[in-house]
Amino acid sequence: MSNPISKLCLDDLRIIRAVGKNGALAAAAEMLGVNSSTIGRRLSKVEESLGVTLFDRRRTGYVTTAQGEELMALAERVELDVVSVARRVSGHVQGEVGDLRITTSDFILLYLLTPIIASFKAQNPAIRVDVTVGNSSLNLARGESDVAVRATDNPPENLFGRKVATIAWAPYVGLPNSVSSWPGPDALYDRQWVSYSGKLSGLKACKFVEERVHHDNIAYQTDSVAGAAAAVAAGLGVGYLPCMLGDLSPDLIRIGAIEPRLNNELWLLTHPDIRKSGRICAFMKHCIAAISERRDLVEGLHGTILGPPGVAKIGPRPSMLEAALP
Repeated sequence: MSNPISKLCLDDLRIIRAVGKNGALAAAAEMLGVNSSTIGRRLSKVEESLGVTLFDRRRTGYVTTAQGEELMALAERVELDVVSVARRVSGHVQGEVGDLRITTSDFILLYLLTPIIASFKAQNPAIRVDVTVGNSSLNLARGESDVAVRATDNPPENLFGRKVATIAWAPYVGLPNSVSSWPGPDALYDRQWVSYSGKLSGLKACKFVEERVHHDNIAYQTDSVAGAAAAVAAGLGVGYLPCMLGDLSPDLIRIGAIEPRLNNELWLLTHPDIRKSGRICAFMKHCIAAISERRDLVEGLHGTILGPPGVAKIGPRPSMLEAALP
């Protein structure tokens, strides 16, 4: 007599995982790109074949039973194994061609990574680059991205990577509104401020501002660092920004020193299974070298500080073009 588990196929496991993850047939069907009636029929057939109930059908949705939890865990393991083997095989075959998927945040992409990708593409025209912008980490283990360029002090232990710089932060104001009215360091936190919210509410800068600025003086919040920079430039308030963003923006000027407590480490990360793949290895090496050449910019050693005697230079303020060049 055959084992019922032997009747399961990979598609069955994908359906079980999708229903368990979403708790509803319609959402699972959308996730898998099929219609919900197909999902329902396949799920019922699997349960009948195994002789168990995998999900309790409740008014609030589908809830996994103990047996369902076991098969969801199996589905997770199988998916990771398939992705891992497929990536190792394709990595050896492709070499320095194929797709390169990168995930990063908006300000890193706009003010650091784009010219680096451009120079990499010039040397590797057969590689197609797809960049996903977001503040939440994509799952490199499942192949949602190949390389992550992240500002983090705690990179995941299951990933392979390298710290390439320290991102410095300082307070900035919009240049047209600031030159004639420097408030002095004691009055800095009495002004109107731009801060962070949503997915960025855990930023060191967000907590730092909340602890020093009265709630009524936080005039604008956003879940985008680039969006915060635009708000500061528009005159909505003072804001802590990464120096590599603020120092490249002609409408912004530092109004105080670098705040070391807000520093982030900049990491270049990939999954161990694909780190020796031609396209991954080539991009990692190129990116490390290129960021090294721009380290002074990332670490805040270029810029202009507004002070009571006037404008004090701490280093040459590069144009956007100059900063993009090696």
